[in-house]
Amino acid sequence: MQMDRLLDTIVQTGASDLHLTVGRPPTVRLHGHLQNLKTKVLESDDMVALMKSITPEAKQAELSEEGGCDFGFSYGDKARFRVSIFKQRGDIAMVLRLIPNKLLTFETIGLPEICKDLVRAPRGMFLVTGPTGSGKTTSLATMIDYVNMNYDRHIVTMEDPIEYHHKHKQSIINQREVGTDVKTFSEALRRVLRSDPDVILVGEMRDLETMEAAIRAAETGHLVFATLHTTGAAKTIDRIVDAFPVSQQNQIRVQLSTVLISVLSQALLPRIDMKGVVAAYEFLVMTPAISNLIREGKTFRIDSMIQTGKKFGMQLLDDHLWKHYMDGKISAEEMVDRAKNRGELKDKVHKLGRSVGRADLDIDDSELKG
Repeated sequence: MQMDRLLDTIVQTGASDLHLTVGRPPTVRLHGHLQNLKTKVLESDDMVALMKSITPEAKQAELSEEGGCDFGFSYGDKARFRVSIFKQRGDIAMVLRLIPNKLLTFETIGLPEICKDLVRAPRGMFLVTGPTGSGKTTSLATMIDYVNMNYDRHIVTMEDPIEYHHKHKQSIINQREVGTDVKTFSEALRRVLRSDPDVILVGEMRDLETMEAAIRAAETGHLVFATLHTTGAAKTIDRIVDAFPVSQQNQIRVQLSTVLISVLSQALLPRIDMKGVVAAYEFLVMTPAISNLIREGKTFRIDSMIQTGKKFGMQLLDDHLWKHYMDGKISAEEMVDRAKNRGELKDKVHKLGRSVGRADLDIDDSELKG
């Protein structure tokens, strides 16, 4: 079995991921669903050969010592791939994610138009959040490319691994790969402030040290983009505050209330017509009222502020999911699965005289609490 043929299949079909594991044929994720390729079932020897065909020696050593490794590589001029290799039951498994060579526009991925104004900010923090595979990297790459095309900035990114490759346009852009160019995100952030940056991208705020450094960079006059694996704007703020010791949490709330520009929380859902995926967004734009809620620790009231802040471009995730459903883009089942308030959206579907399908059989969070 040849890796080139598998990669060509991914590029040609537009699948998002390729899964390779012993005991199953190569499997792709297409429009959000897993589909086996019509080839042989993979054996241990196949996996070793496929791994060695694309993995640098240093990463092979890391796999042997640590039980896993991650890296990115270019497949000629066709695409880039982000690779995750790990051991399971003593064998090797691999997941390769397709990263298109072509950078997308705000309109193509449906980003709120107000983002174009927010990314012009000279300082502050713009957070993009959501579960793994929700398109955070693509949204950030789109915003970085917009800045790169339209403004003269020095942009420094810190990524693990580098996914989208950016070329110098009106801006200068330097991309640092954690593990190759620098040891850790926190180390990269510590050093970046000496390199006269205007815009800093932190691929992931994984730990307390990185969060502290990112907030400090935003405070000291830089525009910082960063990601977190959270769902919803309010939970994102709580996640950052809760990462700090109790004695520092009041101070962090004050800092966030002054540096935060926006929180974009997103989810990717398969289209009902099976022609790709559609993004649903929750969008918080910082206002004096929301700043006060963060400072006072009243994040539970942020959702109602977002709901009444449509004139600022804000929207709740569930409202955007409902719009996609009513536009016939997604199924009721997918909508309810991704919703923050599942019971409320189920009720809205039922009031239309429709059923939700499998999700109707699921237990609501509210029922569990009761």
